[in-house]
Amino acid sequence: MFLFSSNLKSYHLTLIKPMVIFLLIFFLLASATGAQNASSLLAGIQLPGMTSSSDCHFTSPETKPSVKLQLKHRSNGQPVVKDSLLDSAVNDLTRIHTLHKQKTHRKTELRHARKLTSGETEPTFAGKLMGTLKSGVTLGSGEYFMDVFLGTPAKHYSLILDTGSDLNWIQCTPCFDCFEQTGSHYDPAQSSSYRNISCHDPRCSLVSSPDPTRKCEPGSGSEPGSGSDSDSCPYFYWYGDSSNTTGDFATETFTVNLTSNIDGYRQEEVKVENVMFGCGHWNRGLFHGAAGLLGLGRGPLSFASQLQSLYGHSFSYCLVDRNSNSSVSSKLIFGEDANLLKQPDLNFTSLIGGQEAPVDVFYYVHIKSVIVGGETLDIPEKTWDLSTDGYGGTIIDSGTTLSYFADPAYNIIKKSFMEKVKRFPLVDDFPILEPCYNVSGIPNYKNDLPSFGIVFNDSAVWNFPVENYFIKLEPEEIVCLAILGTPRSALSIIGNYQQQNFHIMYDTKKSRLGFAPTRCADV
Repeated sequence: MFLFSSNLKSYHLTLIKPMVIFLLIFFLLASATGAQNASSLLAGIQLPGMTSSSDCHFTSPETKPSVKLQLKHRSNGQPVVKDSLLDSAVNDLTRIHTLHKQKTHRKTELRHARKLTSGETEPTFAGKLMGTLKSGVTLGSGEYFMDVFLGTPAKHYSLILDTGSDLNWIQCTPCFDCFEQTGSHYDPAQSSSYRNISCHDPRCSLVSSPDPTRKCEPGSGSEPGSGSDSDSCPYFYWYGDSSNTTGDFATETFTVNLTSNIDGYRQEEVKVENVMFGCGHWNRGLFHGAAGLLGLGRGPLSFASQLQSLYGHSFSYCLVDRNSNSSVSSKLIFGEDANLLKQPDLNFTSLIGGQEAPVDVFYYVHIKSVIVGGETLDIPEKTWDLSTDGYGGTIIDSGTTLSYFADPAYNIIKKSFMEKVKRFPLVDDFPILEPCYNVSGIPNYKNDLPSFGIVFNDSAVWNFPVENYFIKLEPEEIVCLAILGTPRSALSIIGNYQQQNFHIMYDTKKSRLGFAPTRCADV
């Protein structure tokens, strides 16, 4: 799910029940929300004037074999159900509709954040960190979940993995207004490693306050706003569908469970201390069993950014087929993966970032053209342009379920598929997905569906297997194009459904995105 964070105000995609699909879409198309902004792209988060006790660091076993964090799929092996898919599609459309151009003050925040992180030294990396991811299909979610252990002693929580946002947060006790989750809430009073960030701390400026008029001045009181040095830093993170989280900005120890299939290494664990996160006491939204969110975006607060001083500027993941058995797992890897870099089918395309990107919490890529059935479609290149006023461009996002293209491109893509698919009868009773075809009784139907690929501006090509852009719905024996348009938005998104069984690498130091076809269960 991607969060759109602006001054850490964000958009979260909720899952809406099918009965309200049409009302929601009509409402979305008839209304326009205010512009949102995104967090800054930063090389790291070490702040000047902070002692080493404030810096993020880790404790690990004496020996550090190459290990992997597994991404376990939550599906029970059942085919995709129609209602769940429609929920995810409406969820995606709701989120996308709230993305608008960046406000001017984000540039000011970007400069401020860069000042906070200036003077960094080149870090010494400690190898590779890998964690467990699970699909949320059985919970009705289109996202993937990461297993983390929070606090001391460490307790297990599942957080939604999102490359489109940078704030990590979890539901905390006392939970005054919280959504339903699997398992208990995190209790900071039960952890010896929990630390509130003071409102005097320069890191507090990285989040939005629920009360912009609240002042943090020297004083002796202990109530919020009294100005004592113990005043916590309150945060407010808002999502375009009225989902939100409010609480205390703090630091905590995150323990990541590590496993490896290399030479039979036993299970290990690594503790990453002093990770900035939001301890949410008021949280609203349909997050389908998750305890909170783990941001992997390009902003300074993301888990990936906070681990850069330990594992470098590269991370990758491999998402298993969403319908695979629950025993099948996927991996999230921090640090360079030598095995991935050796793959002969690994391709790279450039990431657009830094000051070039108007919403620089996102991972932008530059599409040049689209190929359907071997034909390069006649889509004006300006359709893919990332404009300086905050519109357009293409992002790759682990949090959006399906893929979305700006309407001018989508209409041409859809028309091409409809012209090329002649063997199967059209099915037109789906309210969102189209075209859909009846493939009943044809086991090799994939051979009769056109190929699909994306050509990037630097000539890199990303070709997808049929199962990544056509989705099969059971028991109707229906396949639908898993690509939609983005009405009233020029933004395009490559979602996690299209990323299945590709090893995806994000390398911000070299400003590139890598992708290699992979059987993710074997990574």
